[in-house]
Amino acid sequence: MIAVWAGLLAVTAIAWALTVRGALDMGYMPGTMGRSLPSFIGMWTVMMAAMMLPSVAPVGSLYVRSVRARSPGVAAGARLTTLVAGYLAVWAAFGVVAFGAAWGAGRLARESAEVAPWIGAVVLALCGAYQLTPLKERCLRHCRSPLGLLVHFGNYRGPTRDARVGIYHGAYCLGCCWSLMIVMVAVGVMNLAWMAGLAAVILLEKTWRFGEELGTAFGIGLIVFAFFVSWNPELLPGLHLMGDTPMPM
Repeated sequence: MIAVWAGLLAVTAIAWALTVRGALDMGYMPGTMGRSLPSFIGMWTVMMAAMMLPSVAPVGSLYVRSVRARSPGVAAGARLTTLVAGYLAVWAAFGVVAFGAAWGAGRLARESAEVAPWIGAVVLALCGAYQLTPLKERCLRHCRSPLGLLVHFGNYRGPTRDARVGIYHGAYCLGCCWSLMIVMVAVGVMNLAWMAGLAAVILLEKTWRFGEELGTAFGIGLIVFAFFVSWNPELLPGLHLMGDTPMPM
């Protein structure tokens, strides 16, 4: 199990290194930072690996333990890799939505600078409100207690089984965390401070004893924060042009 954690954390470290390098090169600003859809999705997937993989480690450990118990001679590491690939495929697909949201945020910042902060406030409030919904609670409970994942797929066979497990878990994770990723569009897709903060919240939500309470508190915090951004647009770099800096689409 130590190897599972070490492997996932190593991949996470590499993803963070690539993300930090990209952020330092491009900074955070409204829009898609001049990237095409395929390039944006590639960047987005690396970001998701950096932010989400630590919270996958408990699931990965449980899955490897189950694989070894059922099939002692099976290469559990290869199967875990396939599971992680399926998991990240879900977030890569969501990257299409993130691309559209970032493109819209960039256009809004450029053409309706006075309106953009108010729309950003509404988005933040809605994202915060989602943290308090039964759907969020259901998805979070699955991520916190993934034993049902193994029960659901325990009797599955075939070469795509592990990828299906990853996709299944990734779908619940998306249901749990999609609103937090939309927050990233408002504050700047490559905003490292927010990225690190949200990654910590996600990890604690899924693994800490008081994770559910933390998620609720963070949702309330987002709603409170939304009241300030309308009069302080610089708090939302993803919807606010800094000075005369040209903004790539």
